[in-house]
Amino acid sequence: MLLKPQDILVMLKLISIKEAQWTYNQLAVKLGMSPSEVHAAVKRALRVHLAIAIGDGIQANRSALEEFIIHGIKYVFVPERGEMTRGIPTIYAVDPLKALLAGTDEPQPVWPDPMGETRGSSFSPLYKSVPKAARNDNALYELLVLVDAIRGGRARERELAIKEIKRRFGK
Repeated sequence: MLLKPQDILVMLKLISIKEAQWTYNQLAVKLGMSPSEVHAAVKRALRVHLAIAIGDGIQANRSALEEFIIHGIKYVFVPERGEMTRGIPTIYAVDPLKALLAGTDEPQPVWPDPMGETRGSSFSPLYKSVPKAARNDNALYELLVLVDAIRGGRARERELAIKEIKRRFGK
């Protein structure tokens, strides 16, 4: 069974909603995925221990997810960079990292999105529905930005993102 990028998106969503009750349909709507895609993602995450079943519910396995994001995601889900486009800012172009890093004259990285208001250098999102999901949930957006910094950021960006992921994944 292969892990897919949408599995990480779903687990990050579970982190962002904390202990709230959820259904596959609710997650699907908020993530721009189908309920069957969400169900399959949760099933794969359970199988590789990125999720755990607690009673009747399922939660992200914070420690395993943190370990995978910090040590493995940049090797498994490598981002593609491209031409200038309109989109949604990521990595150092938006908080939480923007507040910690000095500005640069380089074009900022953006997830390509026709509804985006920022022009920048294309940076492929973890999954195709990430821009929509990020618009619906600021906490999820920030987690995705941190994951992008680890996936494709410079050393300083990765270092800061790792510290912030550890802080946010702590209980």
